Formats: sequence, structure tokens, C-alpha cells
Amino acid sequence: MKKGIITIAFSFFLLLVFGQEKINENTGGNISGKILDSSTLRPLEYATITLYRTGKSKAINGTTSDSSGNFIITKVSPGNYNIIIGFVGYSSISVKNIIINQKNEAVNLNQILINRKSATLQTVEVTAPAKLVDNKIDKMVFNAEKDITSQTGVATDILKKVPQISVDVDGNVELQGNSNILFLINGKPSTILGSNITDVLQAIPANQIKSIEVITNPGTKYDAQGTGGIINIILKHNNVQGINGNVSLTTGTIVQNGSININARKGKFGMNVFANGNARLTTKTIASFNRVSTDTAAKTNDILQQNGSSNFNRHGLQSGIGFDWSADNHNTFSGALSYHNFGNTSKGFLNQTEQTQTDSGGAYSDINSVNNTNSSFQEYSFDPSLNYKRSFKNKEQELEITADGSFAHNHISSGNDQYLLPRDSLIYGTRNDNPAKENEYEIKADYVQPLRKDINLGIGGKFAGYDITGTANALAWNPYSNSYLFSSSLSNNLNYDQKVYAAYAELNFPVGKLFEARLGTRYERTQVNAFYSNANQKIQNGYNTIIPSVFLLKKLGESQTLKLNFTIRINRPGYFDLNPYINASDPKSITTGNPYLNPEIWDRYEASYNYDFGKTGSFMIALFYRQSNGDIQPFIVYYPSIQVGDTTYINAAVTTRENIGVEKNAGTNLFFDFHINDKFNVRSNIIFFYRHTINRLDPGYNSSTAIYRFTVNTSYQFTSSFAAEFFGSFNSRHHEAQGFYPSFTSYSIAFRKLFWNKKGSFALTGNNIFSKYVDQKTELYGPGFQTNGLRKVPYQSIGLNFTWKFGKLQMKKEKPEENNIDLSAPQQ
Repeated sequence: MKKGIITIAFSFFLLLVFGQEKINENTGGNISGKILDSSTLRPLEYATITLYRTGKSKAINGTTSDSSGNFIITKVSPGNYNIIIGFVGYSSISVKNIIINQKNEAVNLNQILINRKSATLQTVEVTAPAKLVDNKIDKMVFNAEKDITSQTGVATDILKKVPQISVDVDGNVELQGNSNILFLINGKPSTILGSNITDVLQAIPANQIKSIEVITNPGTKYDAQGTGGIINIILKHNNVQGINGNVSLTTGTIVQNGSININARKGKFGMNVFANGNARLTTKTIASFNRVSTDTAAKTNDILQQNGSSNFNRHGLQSGIGFDWSADNHNTFSGALSYHNFGNTSKGFLNQTEQTQTDSGGAYSDINSVNNTNSSFQEYSFDPSLNYKRSFKNKEQELEITADGSFAHNHISSGNDQYLLPRDSLIYGTRNDNPAKENEYEIKADYVQPLRKDINLGIGGKFAGYDITGTANALAWNPYSNSYLFSSSLSNNLNYDQKVYAAYAELNFPVGKLFEARLGTRYERTQVNAFYSNANQKIQNGYNTIIPSVFLLKKLGESQTLKLNFTIRINRPGYFDLNPYINASDPKSITTGNPYLNPEIWDRYEASYNYDFGKTGSFMIALFYRQSNGDIQPFIVYYPSIQVGDTTYINAAVTTRENIGVEKNAGTNLFFDFHINDKFNVRSNIIFFYRHTINRLDPGYNSSTAIYRFTVNTSYQFTSSFAAEFFGSFNSRHHEAQGFYPSFTSYSIAFRKLFWNKKGSFALTGNNIFSKYVDQKTELYGPGFQTNGLRKVPYQSIGLNFTWKFGKLQMKKEKPEENNIDLSAPQQ
């Protein structure tokens, strides 16, 4: 009820604001239509529509088609017009004598069919005629194909350039300062995107990514999961007749990858096959750590000092096959099956000194030891999907049914041996083995019904399942038997079953000539059944979530837009949050999951303004406010002594995940893309926000902090075949619930040379070339402890990429390069 009142009040306030403008009957009309491939009748996204006054050669307005092929040009003053429609690989088409007057304010050109270009081509280069950043009504699209430095990198190298996104030194991604993001690949979820997203994003070659869609405040059609929003990674694929594709190889000092992508299409049937692999070579991270803790009962202070290093490497492999088939003018089927395999390994040591002092400063004990550690993570999954889309005579009416699945196996292992110096006595050791199965599956249906002109009702429903079965077996060193024995206290079983039932309704309509509105509500029922062996109890929990959504769009002339929206998002804990597996390989710093976490709920408000300067570039500014109840964060508790089964850990800190309290964020995001001239481009992304956290677990340890992040990206096109680019980013130091997390600075420079008639390319990229390491300093504190840590992360790298695009296209008999439609002439 409270959320409904907020939604109504928010909508009423916006209506009052916009309602101050009187309706002007002479603001002009609009021209709309739908662009389709003439042979397959599939919609063409990003087709360009340019508006001219009849008899004039200067363009006065324009737009691009959306994913359904639809376009609309608004605020067209009375007169006689022509439009020209273009799309790479297709013949342009001209529609003439479009008349706008008081009796004919809205002209609907209905379906416009355009033909593929004539001739038999031995090779082809297919690129979307899109801007680098394209702002749409409900999302922002970053067209990664236009990026130079991404040629030798991985997905995170592209993400850090996308407006509103930031990436830290370890590859963790945040959207407007929030890391709880719903990641999709080609619009579909996968277990690999929930279990270890950092490994996945650093194993997808950047040159296989077509674009990245960012939705900060998703509408009710989208899942409510992901409090930070949605990031959808679109992989390369095209619909050109014949056989075509690309091969890419990258070698580097840290990252190496290779990929192949083949597309085949004949008539209305097409197939796609891809495979790619990625390896992060072994690198050494140097670390030091200092913790001072207090045992008030014993009246002693414990000083723990650790320093050492670890060798880390990562690998990834993906492959898949997909198809699409247009059975007739209204029915389209598509499907895919993909395989993913990811993993990492780490091996290192820590030299440790632990000194216990009395309150008066006298030494109570002094222990020196060395701890040898190792860990690994492996996961593979099979992801099938099937989609059916039905269109109707009315271009706005559409039915879509989708079934997706992701079935994964993962395996975590770790171990350690701790010796008293000079390595003559083994005092502690563990061997941990944690295999698990993780399945995610869903079926959903979406339907759009036009009610009246420009008024559409969208309805849909979804069922989703998420199941985890895991076993953690642990062995602990027993000095009495001089062997490793099974430890029931460190071992556990997890069975987790989650079902989500969802339904939504969404209405799109214009409010006079003031603005466009999209109002909707989504209902989700979540049912959880879980069993945790170490708690020896079964948990059954069900809850309902109502997600309202308000989205308003106002066009300020032909090139400016203002958006206002409100929605609610939910973050359901995932596998790594819930897994009660206890990692005690460092007996002074124990980590474990929390199977009793509750979901966190976020209220999100956002306003944005966008100005498109045409060929000169674009500008965008967004204001946002978010509030979370039950905020999930990493949480450290210090114990002078803690009993885990038969083992007692002395002076140990336990890190887990907790619903820590309330988090509030208010800030702004600024993005601009300026084309200084035809050769020189500059773009920048600036995020600034204020965060206040109310710590309900440790009252009195609240935090407030200002966070700012910015990037700058410049590119210069020396010739038509040679270009260079520079990218730099900075993330500020920031304060969370239990202390300060480090700042991060990175930069890269790249050069790309095209050859073989632009079918081949070489790209050379350097990252942080003047410094081998990036220093990461943390300061954390809580009741009874204070820590300082330093990690020296290797980041300096050089990479060289070779890419070759190939294709043999069988086109139809030659047709005129431009087709004309004259609306003043009698139509057959």
C-alpha cells in the first residue's frame, strides 16, 4: 500500500509539472512506419530515416528504427516532405510527397520493405550504422564494434567505457555505484552470470561483443532481480545472405584469447556457430596485512602481521550454435545451445607474526609461522534456449514466447599447511572439496495489444526456477594421528530450491502532446525451500513483491529529451552469498556464506536529460536517488576465540554476507561525446554520488561518503585505415559500513591498422605501461579490531590482436540501387 501511494503521488507530481505547458495545436505532426527486410520480413534495427523538405537537399530531422523496425519522427511542422531510408548492405529507398497539415497531422507509412544490395560479393564487412552511444526510451546502447582498444581485451575492458558503469582493479562491475546487477547475454540469463561473474566477464573476448545495453531503471516487463539495473551483452551475429564470419587471435603479456564466428543464411533460415577461448596468464600479486584486535575480557591486544604473495591464473572457453527461421510473414522461430567453461587457480604463501600484549604493553606471546595456501574454482554449463515470435497485421501487436535453461556444475577446492618457523612443525592444515550443481530455467510470454492509436497494453507472465545442490567435504590436520581427518564441523550439505512466479501489465500512451508515459505493475511470488546440514533444519519461506513502474518521456524539440522514472528492484541472494562452505585455509581470516540472508529491496528514482548535437556529438546528464532496506554487504566480525566443531580458532576474523541495514545514494552522472572534427573525438563519463549507510548490526558504526569516478576517451583517425585511441579512468577512495576501500587509476593506449580492403586488421594495446603494479590499500574496522591491508596487483600489459573478416554472399539479381515511393501518385 505504501509503495502504491508513493507511485500515485510521484505520478501526480510529474503530471502537475508537465501540465504547466499549454497544448499548442500548431506544434506539428509525426511520421511513422516500420522497416522490414523485403525477403525475410524481419525488422531491421538501426535503419536510418532522414527527413527533407521536398525540393531541398539539406536534412532537417531524422531518427533510427528500433529493435522491432519501428520509427517515428515527431514535431514535424506543416509542409511537403521526402524521407530517405538507408541500412548498410541494403538499397536505400525514398518516400516522397509526405504531406503534413492540420487535417493530416499523423502520417503512418505502415510497413516499408527494403531490398538487399545487388551483385555477388566475395567479401563483406557488416557493421551497424549506429552511434557509439545511442539513447533509447528505456535503455542506453553502447556500440562496442566502434571501439578500438577493445580489440585485444575482454568484456570488462569494454564495460569500463560505458556511461554509468565503473570497473575496479579486480574486474568487479558497478552500475551507478551498485554492484547488484542482473547480467544477460543476448537477453537471456545464465547460471554462469550469477556464480562468478568476474571470471565470466574476463573470459569473453571483447572483439566478439557487438553492443552493451544498459537499463538503469527497468520497466515492469523485465525481471525485478538486480537492484543496480540490467546489463545485456549482445554478441556478434548478422542476417546477411550467404556464409560469412570472422577469426580473431590475441597474444599478450597477461591476456591471450582466440575466437571464430561463422554465420550462414539462405532465404528465411539462418545459422550461427561460434567458439572462443581466453587465458589470463599466471601473475603474482604481492600482499601485506596488519590487524590490531582487543580482547576486553582477557585485557590483551593481539597484533597480527602477514605478508606474502600469490600466483593467479584464469581461463575460459565458450562455444555454441544457434538458428533462426521465418516460417512465414508472421511466425519466427529461433533457438540456441551454448557451452561455457570457466575457472581459476591460486597458489601462494603468507609469512605471519602474531604477538599478544597485555594492556600495560608487555609481550604475552610471540609466534612466527608460514602458511602455504592454494585454491581453485571450476565451472561448466550447458545453456539451451528456444524462442517463438508472432506478429500481426497491426505492426504494434506482437506475441513472444521464450524458454531458457542453464545447467551448471561447479567445483571449489582449497587447502593450506601452516608451519611454525623454521618450518619444523606443522601446526594447522585443511583440505576442502566443494562440488555443486546449479540449475536455472524459465519460461515466459509477452504480448502487446494496441488499444487505440499510440496506446498499447503489454501483458505477460513468467515462471523461473533456481536450484542448488552442493556438498562441502573438509579434512583437518590432526597432530595426534599425524594425518588429515574428516571434519564434520567444516563440512556441510546445501539443498536450495527457489521458484519465482511473475505477471505484469504495462500501458504505453501519450498524454496529449505533452509527453509519453509508460505505467506498469509487476507481481512476483518467490518461494524458497532450503536445507542446510550444519543447521540441521529445513527452511521454507515465501514472500510477495509488488513492483510499480512509472516512466515519462518528453521531447524538447527534435534533438532533446527529458526522462523521469521510478521503479522498485529486488536482489535475491545467489549461490556464493548463500553457500555455507567454510574456508578456513587462513585460520586468522575465515570466510563463509550466509544461508539465512533475506532479499534486499531498492526504491529507485531517476531523471535524465539528453541533447543530440547530430554530427557534433551528444550530451547526457542523469540525477538519481536510491534507498535500500536490508542492504547486503560483506561483514567482518572479530572473535578472540570461536569454536567451530572440534576446532577452536584464536584471534580470528570471520567474513560473511549480512543484511547490514539501510543504504541511501543520491548523485549525478554526466556523459558527453564530442566530435571535434571528422578525425578527432573526445568522450567522458563522470559519476558523483553521496552514500549514507546505517549499520544496524553494529550501532554507531554508520558511514557517509562522497564517491566520484570519471573516464576520458579520445580517438584520432589518421587515415581511413589507421586510428589511435587513449582511455583513462579514476575511481575514488570510498567509505563503506566497515571502513575505506581503495581508489583505482588505469589507462590504456591502442593503435589499429586495417588492410586487405578492410577485411583484416592489426591492433596493438598497452595498459598501464609505466607501472607494473596498481596499489590497493584498505582500512577496515569494527568492534574490537582495526586492519590495514595493501595489495600490489599486476596490471601492466601489452597485447597484439589480428582479426580477419570473411564472407561469400549470394545475392539476388541486380536491382536498382534506390527505390522510390511517391505518396502523391495512385497506389496499386
